[in-house]
Amino acid sequence: MGLKSYLIGDRDDLSKNLRSNNDKRDTNRCCHSLHKRRKRRICIEYESNPEVINAIKDRTTKFFETQGRRPRLLVTKMGQDGHDRGFKVVASAYADLGFDVDISPMFQTPAEAAKMAVENDVHVVGASSLAAGHKSLIPALIEELKKLGGEDIVVVAGGVIPPADYDFLFEAGVAAVFGPGTPIPDSADRTLALLEKKYLG
Repeated sequence: MGLKSYLIGDRDDLSKNLRSNNDKRDTNRCCHSLHKRRKRRICIEYESNPEVINAIKDRTTKFFETQGRRPRLLVTKMGQDGHDRGFKVVASAYADLGFDVDISPMFQTPAEAAKMAVENDVHVVGASSLAAGHKSLIPALIEELKKLGGEDIVVVAGGVIPPADYDFLFEAGVAAVFGPGTPIPDSADRTLALLEKKYLG
């Protein structure tokens, strides 16, 4: 059955709220605003299952009630990948689905991304790759997380990643890979399922 997804809101307003720089306080403030903006939301039209979005929201609420905080995600861009529109849309959508979302500055190193993930005490890092750096940068991120004691942080990857590279990433420790065209509710559902299995049993 068909799925159409629309991000409702002014593009300039979205860019303003998602703009980030190397000041962690600005990043966190941006993410707080992102989560609180009620008038900008994801509107999903499902022909077969109109309850899917509410179901995900109910699950993130249950996670909060059980764990004392919402599932927290860091979305990061590493290396020289300058494509920022997609990962900002993903960040906005996950926030609207009930995640707490941190957005990294562009062009992070794996060490910087790992440090930000550990300092912000996230449950999961979403590494976005559109410039063919996934086979070097994402395994390096996982190794940096281990060095900082963040080996329990779940790492997922998304973007333009060839299916032939999925097994390589899984062997490196990536928990899930979301290729081009993956509907955001599907990736959110799978990411949340990983956290539920890990933290809720």
